[in-house]
Amino acid sequence: MEFRIFTEPQQGASYDDLLAVAQATEKLGFDAFFRSDHYLRMGPGDPNPGPTDAWTTLAGLARETSRIRLGTLVSSVTYRYPGVLAIQVAQVDQMSGGRVELGLGTGWFEEEHRAYGIPFPPKRFSILEEQLEIVTSLWATEPGNTYSFKGQYYELVDSPALPKPTQSPLPVIVGGKGTKRTPLLAARYASEFNVPFPDPGTLPGLFRNVREACVELGRDPDDMVYSTALVVAAGSDEATVARRAAAIGREPAELRENGLAGTASEIVDRIGELREQGVERVYLQVLDLHDLDHLDFIAREIVPQVGD
Repeated sequence: MEFRIFTEPQQGASYDDLLAVAQATEKLGFDAFFRSDHYLRMGPGDPNPGPTDAWTTLAGLARETSRIRLGTLVSSVTYRYPGVLAIQVAQVDQMSGGRVELGLGTGWFEEEHRAYGIPFPPKRFSILEEQLEIVTSLWATEPGNTYSFKGQYYELVDSPALPKPTQSPLPVIVGGKGTKRTPLLAARYASEFNVPFPDPGTLPGLFRNVREACVELGRDPDDMVYSTALVVAAGSDEATVARRAAAIGREPAELRENGLAGTASEIVDRIGELREQGVERVYLQVLDLHDLDHLDFIAREIVPQVGD
């Protein structure tokens, strides 16, 4: 089992806050630092200091870390043209020495689009399909050749398909809870399928859909990494768990049911259940970015018991 730290900086974090978490992530031995790609706080609360751009942040972290992998869970197709996104991600991958992964999705938070003047088409799945085709094809085009594409939403003519990422192929993450189009999209383009915040008991069926889609497309389903993202609130005793849950506006009982909450032994047992359901990688959603002791506790008391 691999463990990645997953942050939601739109809730209130500066670049320096994210840098501190990323460097703690690296120091404590976690596999990766990921962040959401949003431009507006969700729910009530102080919006300061305002949003940070995901790929600008990751470019900075690429130069201020050396081991951990870096990525988005997930970037929205509404924010960037696919050609621009391919350039941004390839450049950050070069800057990191080949440690970047791209999570790409349809986007869903209409309010943030209105707040910053970003168009929000009502139907976005076909846009995601075209963006995945374009971005991965730009990276895969042989040096010296050009790439062209004509679809419903985008047209590229004789693109030099540059720059190239350091990794070939660069890992792409597709996720969601769809039962038909999403599994096929993941099987066609992704190296990892992620189910964010799954309803209890649904993971095996969602993973099975992707495995069947891989077989349908002639791909070995074991080539895919199967992952989930869950909010975490861990502590050495119930008082600490309750304090960490309260700090993010959640209840311990609810988090025990829908996330990873409790003492080390409770969470180790929960991770064992996830492993039995087919999970190979867990994104630990850490919402209080100033509580670095939380990361230290997880790294010391939980990961050694369940990590690979």
